[in-house]
Amino acid sequence: MITLFKLLSAWPLWLLHGVGAFLGWIVFVVSPAYRKRFLDNANLAGLSWQQKLGAVAQSGKLVAELPRLWLGQSVPVVWEGGEHVQEALAKGRGVVFLTPHLGCFEIAAQAYAQRFGPQGKPMTVLFRPPRQAWLRKVVIASRQRPGLQTAPTNLSGVKQMIKALKKGESVGLLPDQVPPQGMGMMAPFFGREAYTMTLSVRLVQQTGACVLLVWGERLSWGRGYRVHVQPMSITLPADLRGAVTAVNHAMETLVLQCPQQYLWSYARYKQPRDLL
Repeated sequence: MITLFKLLSAWPLWLLHGVGAFLGWIVFVVSPAYRKRFLDNANLAGLSWQQKLGAVAQSGKLVAELPRLWLGQSVPVVWEGGEHVQEALAKGRGVVFLTPHLGCFEIAAQAYAQRFGPQGKPMTVLFRPPRQAWLRKVVIASRQRPGLQTAPTNLSGVKQMIKALKKGESVGLLPDQVPPQGMGMMAPFFGREAYTMTLSVRLVQQTGACVLLVWGERLSWGRGYRVHVQPMSITLPADLRGAVTAVNHAMETLVLQCPQQYLWSYARYKQPRDLL
């Protein structure tokens, strides 16, 4: 499999995206469970059929582009809102970047590392290694690069991220990722209660870090990516549930900017056993 990944990493992005779009539709058609979860989640957000159809192909592109992003040459990236990053870093309080499963979330961290890492402001991302040994080696190698560090999804990783923020560095989180048992709370996401991580809020409350919303738009015809950055429109409330709910609402706002590129097949409403 590693050999296959290396081979695919040399393919042009437009070809990978074309193959990915085709495979996305294959999975959607042949897997009833995948299709049901995809449509159930998309319906909660009120997507039109045109948006749903576009999202099917985009989900396949997300998977197909990984060999190039992990092992291949760099891809074209443009920034929209990069000045917000520079302003936040200049405050010296650290920056918490929040991104949902929207577009290419891999490229957002890589682009930050390439642009701001040389300034001595690396990014630490929360990372749960894949269970497959061969894939674990590939992913770990791709995410340990200049300006980009990883933190495990445990207490040690939390301490690592707090330390990074206190040094004025950045951390990256996917707050719509279902957290391990005991690390989240129920909060609404597109009108349905979802087990939501509290870590992003706690990091901000404990360190006073700035919060920025970011996502990597996948451009058409393999032209590369556009990294969007914007500050949160409101200050996080002091109470934990209110703050977690505000983060979920911010993620909804980002998703609705380009719903075709959200990963609607993700099991967002999965719950720990003790909540069932």
